[in-house]
Amino acid sequence: MEVVTRLKNWSAKVRLQSRRDDAARIGGISAVVAMVAVLGGCAFAPGMRMLVSQSPAAASASSGASEPAAAAVGKDNGASGHTDASVGSTTDASQSAKATSAVSTTADVPITELDVEYVRRMQQQREESGQEQARLLSDVPPPYTVGVGDVLQIVVWDHPELSAALGGTPAQNTTRPGDPIAGFVVDQSGDLTFPYAGTLHVAGLRTEDVQKRLSAALGKYFVKPQVTVRMASYRAHDIYVDGEVHAPGVVAVNDVPMSLYEAIARAGGFSDSADQSALVLVRGGVSHPINLTQMLASGLNPSRLYLRSGDRLRIVARDENDVYVMGEVNKPVSAIPNRTGRITLADALSQAGSVNASTADAAQMFVVRGALNGTPQVFHLDGRSPVAMLVAKEFDLQPKDVVYVDGNGLVRFSRVLSLLLPAINAGMTAGILAK
Repeated sequence: MEVVTRLKNWSAKVRLQSRRDDAARIGGISAVVAMVAVLGGCAFAPGMRMLVSQSPAAASASSGASEPAAAAVGKDNGASGHTDASVGSTTDASQSAKATSAVSTTADVPITELDVEYVRRMQQQREESGQEQARLLSDVPPPYTVGVGDVLQIVVWDHPELSAALGGTPAQNTTRPGDPIAGFVVDQSGDLTFPYAGTLHVAGLRTEDVQKRLSAALGKYFVKPQVTVRMASYRAHDIYVDGEVHAPGVVAVNDVPMSLYEAIARAGGFSDSADQSALVLVRGGVSHPINLTQMLASGLNPSRLYLRSGDRLRIVARDENDVYVMGEVNKPVSAIPNRTGRITLADALSQAGSVNASTADAAQMFVVRGALNGTPQVFHLDGRSPVAMLVAKEFDLQPKDVVYVDGNGLVRFSRVLSLLLPAINAGMTAGILAK
């Protein structure tokens, strides 16, 4: 019996030791798997990340505008000791597959490297665009012609009795702002009725032409009548100004050609929220953008731009032309242009509190433009050099651009650890308990 008892105890000890060895092996395997996942975790790091990769077709599409971006998927993550795979590399199968997928989905959108030469070409294009706008609006409009609703003042010298056709002059305190002043009003048919002259069609005529017709008609009853015709109230032609001005509304057009500055001044001038680089002129059903800031910078005089009857001028608010700054910045924000309407990449980053020195990768700064207009563009800036900061200071952003600053390799590594540490701790705890 004693021998049997000893054999049972020995068998129990063997089974317990075997279970402990199995638990230790499982814990070791779990640790190895965890370490492999950590070392390759950059490929699966959570959060947003931009891949600077470009297909040959996209590179050839953007060769006319600038040099294509370097086809690199990631940067060296020195803190983690792990280097991301480049395009065409086979060091990491998962990362290569991910890069291939990203390239295939974005092959039609070229990535343009921002440098001093590209910014200079953009400035030249803006100057040419401003000159084209100036040529479009610099034509002096034709002389003012009489139209429906205009009020004419007609005097026939030596015949004061003809002025009785105007009727009695109303009292000053009974007039209303919308009442026309005393004179002969051109009716809705464009006709003018005058004693002895009868009804004359005067719409579309200049005042001197109306004077000649009246003199010819009155010559049948008077000997060499002396007739004077002048505009008493301009009511037929007007321009509508709305948007960010102090007094939006209708601005009457007179016999003096109305310039762009004069129309804005009659509407009370720009308000504090006006974007002076975003004026829209609608003429004949076609919208023409006007950038006053660029015109002044190019040496063009906006007072030489003339408006015509029927034009509509709208001044856009600055907060309608904001840009979005996100990613590894201290304060993600919707950046608003200044009063001139200009906002550069450096201005947008400044409003966002600059890049985060602890988490941002200054070499991975992107500007995404035109996502909805059918011609999207992506610009890449390597901000690690002082020259890049000069480029950011001169690179003008457009409304609704998206500025994104990517994170560095250490940030991605720490995010992977934050996801794997609970599983590692659980495996180590299980191993300890098994022993």
